[in-house]
Amino acid sequence: MANDLVIKNNALIDASYSLSLVEQRLLGLALVKANNQHEEIKASSLITIHASEYSKQFNLDNSVAYKALKEASERLFLRYFSYTLYGLDYGKQCTVKPPKKLRDCDIPTVIKSRWVQKIGYTDDLGLLHFQLTDEVVYLIAKSKEYFTSYYLSQTVDFTSVYATRLFELIMKWKTVGKIPFIEMEKLRGQLGVEKKQYKMTADFKKRVLDIAVEQVNQFSDYKIKYEQHKQGRTITGFSFNFKQKNPHKISSGGLENLVNTSIKLTEKQISFFAKRLAYDDTFASQYAEVGEEYSDLESRLLQKLSNENFVQEIYADLERLGFKSK
Repeated sequence: MANDLVIKNNALIDASYSLSLVEQRLLGLALVKANNQHEEIKASSLITIHASEYSKQFNLDNSVAYKALKEASERLFLRYFSYTLYGLDYGKQCTVKPPKKLRDCDIPTVIKSRWVQKIGYTDDLGLLHFQLTDEVVYLIAKSKEYFTSYYLSQTVDFTSVYATRLFELIMKWKTVGKIPFIEMEKLRGQLGVEKKQYKMTADFKKRVLDIAVEQVNQFSDYKIKYEQHKQGRTITGFSFNFKQKNPHKISSGGLENLVNTSIKLTEKQISFFAKRLAYDDTFASQYAEVGEEYSDLESRLLQKLSNENFVQEIYADLERLGFKSK
């Protein structure tokens, strides 16, 4: 599991798009391969996935994997996503969330993009080849200030794409322990529900939300429940509360209990993770002081990360951001 880390800019976590479970899994596998490459991924980079890789990752028969890759090659090229970019113009690309005290970066623009710019399938070999678009490359390789990471292995038991999308939201808000109120239409988009699907709230809850919650509770290390919010008799949106079932279990699957375990970071690791933690939304929302800039939090973390007790306290966040214990 240590080599199947998925890293996504939060713009992709919050984006609106509809993908099948197979397509969602393939893109996740592609992001794992991109993350494991020694060279920075580019739009010109060719990503190749063999059916055996897909079957091994998701515990499927090879025949199922061959069929899945072939079907994806016919549909994935047509898929697109949309997300909100903040800035006075598209070229500025401030961040996916307005930085504090930057008034010129608070104007939203909705961006639409395809996932891949080209795709092909070698039937006789069971090989899927594709190139990601510039926008996707930017969101997975060029902008790491706001990102979410998790292990692809944590999603293999989900049979609903809605469960996978809900799990990604949990990972985004992992440090906080709750997902704040999400307006109904935005939540539908984030879970991948098409506009013509499940228009009645009762159908949305039964066919989408309840299934996603049930699978997350059954197959992941998290327990989640939702609260519906109303305006009069109309449900306007939902918020979520969740907690980890085994809080001392290392998320990458290790059996070690961190209690009484001494972990000391090197100076290089302290510098690296101070920056990553400071610019991670979920961590900063909990540990940043009122009015504190990201750079201020980073400076403070340079001191605190030398404290082994503090490192143990935030170990789950360090691991989520790429730290690996020996």
